[in-house]
Amino acid sequence: MKNTMSSCSAPASRSAFSAVFSPLMASRFCTWTGMITMEGSQLLSTLSRQLWKKFRGSDKPPAHLGSSRDYNVDMIPKFMMANGILVRVLIHTDVTKYLSFKAVDGSYVFNKGKIHKVPATDMEALKSPLMGLFEKRRARKFFIYVQNYVENDPRTHDGLDLTRVTTKALIEKYGLDDNTIDFIGHALALHRDDRYLSRPALDTVKRMQLYAQSLARFQGGSPYIYPLYGLGELPQGFARLSAVYGGTYMLNKPECKVEFDEEGKACGVTSDGETARCKKVVCDPSYLPNKVKKVGKVARAIAIMSHPIPNTDESHSVQVILPQKQLGRKSDMYLFCCSYSHNVAPRGKFIAFVSTEAETDHPEMELKPGIDLLGPVDELFFDTYDRFEPVNEPSLDQCFISTSYDATTHFESTVMDVLSLYTQITGKTVDLSVDLSAASAAEE
Repeated sequence: MKNTMSSCSAPASRSAFSAVFSPLMASRFCTWTGMITMEGSQLLSTLSRQLWKKFRGSDKPPAHLGSSRDYNVDMIPKFMMANGILVRVLIHTDVTKYLSFKAVDGSYVFNKGKIHKVPATDMEALKSPLMGLFEKRRARKFFIYVQNYVENDPRTHDGLDLTRVTTKALIEKYGLDDNTIDFIGHALALHRDDRYLSRPALDTVKRMQLYAQSLARFQGGSPYIYPLYGLGELPQGFARLSAVYGGTYMLNKPECKVEFDEEGKACGVTSDGETARCKKVVCDPSYLPNKVKKVGKVARAIAIMSHPIPNTDESHSVQVILPQKQLGRKSDMYLFCCSYSHNVAPRGKFIAFVSTEAETDHPEMELKPGIDLLGPVDELFFDTYDRFEPVNEPSLDQCFISTSYDATTHFESTVMDVLSLYTQITGKTVDLSVDLSAASAAEE
């Protein structure tokens, strides 16, 4: 049995949005640029043979890993919130007709040396071993407040203006201890560090509501969904839709170079002696290194296993968040696991990732707390990449550069970057108040 996403067709009024947004999304997911290329798609999905060649220097993985063609290893793995922004974008653009999704089995948090299921409602809080009896009662009151909060209904505000009250002040009102604050802020609200505590509480409350709504959407063990066959299906879906609206593709092109006119504005992309003319270029930081700055480094371990992550109720797909305070770090660590149940590995095989923002010159050692939670592994690979942000002025050079992917294992921050680029390019904001029932859960 599996939960998959099906869709209704989008109205014709969305065509203008789709015509611009679809190539933008394809560009973001595949690191395609200008007249979109496939050169960077290796950052998203790869087979075990390609994985082995990248990290071991050979294109012949050992036989015990199974058939290479059964692997779809997402090098930058991210789940989607079932009610999140990306799902709304997929519905708005009608890309759901090209995709099938399955619910993720579990959502967990690391606390006091153990893995625990993340409680998202007042009833789950009462059952959670994360808290003692009295703390459960306090947490339950807080969860009820969050569940009942309606931004435009002052009767639900309990006299608090959450646009001014900080998250720390709101939590202190309910007397919650540091461990409870940890899993609320990092495993429910999905903040990456503790800076949220000094910011207005409204954002945290909305994030918690999104988590609870997404959890209820598919009636599963987590708020997340993931495409069957992996994230490589996403750029394919957007590429198909873009082609419907006249998009042109130059595939597998080497050494793409952005061309500029006398005024310093992007006017084309050259590859292999051919130049595709354009008025705007959308790309990732690797194509224009002189227009970006380094802002960090992501460290990642990739494990192929023959079992689920221990202490996750035998979940075949799961996210585990390790909050920064639990590890004595400045940023969180993330565990991501998927398996043959999502058609990304041969039967009996599991693919796990441990990722974090590197804080030292020894990123492999930094990942050890997460790797230790995986249990025995068949194979283990390490990877790092620098994170960049654009420093150019797009209105002057017509170059619209995305930020690098962060260490998180969900798409919320990535899609916000895409929406920002869309607004910069078109001068319009996107109304994503879609009918979420257009992408509903079905069993087969």
